[in-house]
Amino acid sequence: MTRPITAGVDGTEESIAALHWAAREAVRRGLALRVVQAWRFQPYESIDAADPGTQAGWVKDALAEVVRSVTARHPDLDVTTDVVAGETVDTLLAAAAESEMLVLGSRGHGPVVGFLLGSVGQQVIAEATRPVVLVRAGDQPTAEAAGREVVVGQQGQPDDSADALRFAFETAAARGATVRAVRAWTLPPVFAYSLGSMHLLDEAGGLEPFEAKALAAALQPWRERFPDVHVIEHLEIGSAGQVLLSVAGRAQLMVVGRRAHRTAVGARIGSVAHGVLHHADCPVAVVPHA
Repeated sequence: MTRPITAGVDGTEESIAALHWAAREAVRRGLALRVVQAWRFQPYESIDAADPGTQAGWVKDALAEVVRSVTARHPDLDVTTDVVAGETVDTLLAAAAESEMLVLGSRGHGPVVGFLLGSVGQQVIAEATRPVVLVRAGDQPTAEAAGREVVVGQQGQPDDSADALRFAFETAAARGATVRAVRAWTLPPVFAYSLGSMHLLDEAGGLEPFEAKALAAALQPWRERFPDVHVIEHLEIGSAGQVLLSVAGRAQLMVVGRRAHRTAVGARIGSVAHGVLHHADCPVAVVPHA
């Protein structure tokens, strides 16, 4: 079964940018586009607005108007729309589960306004079983050209980032773009070394060659699967979030993996994904680990 790319919209400028990003990606991948808007009845005092059917009609009309701008640009794209009565998070999570990816708008960035990513967006990212792409209001098609790269973070063992790497290579192949695979590493305290890890480091010739070998091993199956995709192996000392943000300016898309962390107040995304989402200007794809 071929899944569509789904855009979640709410009428904001950010969600409209996300819709157009999703449409372009659907065209590139030869997939259908599904546009979803969650809706809840609001009991206004006005007699004209008191009927749930009337309000639902307004939402459908507004959504149809937004979608017309997409079909005008992409007349051959298969587009469906759904106005779903229900909670926004539940609606988006259900839509994501049936899609290749879910594309949402993202507001603001920086140390303060970055937290306006919103509880809805963060909850969807933390709980979605499919990739979620966040797009800012200022996103333009021109950012997907001019040699900009698909940047992806790799960490841990080769299989730990397999889903993120797959998404990055698929996207780069569809766009004719270069993949920059980033592995950040730090110097751990001496007491963190075990006899086994010391032996592996000795065989590799030191810590940096060890990290380089780990990155190459993680990339090997994807190089073989996508031989036409040019790959840059980027190895740098520092925190993963800081290293990824240092190359964000050359990225048309940033891809990070996500392993949800459960707390007493619900699921939370990791610190690397959290930092990149708030501070990178380019669209960011958060890919859950299988």
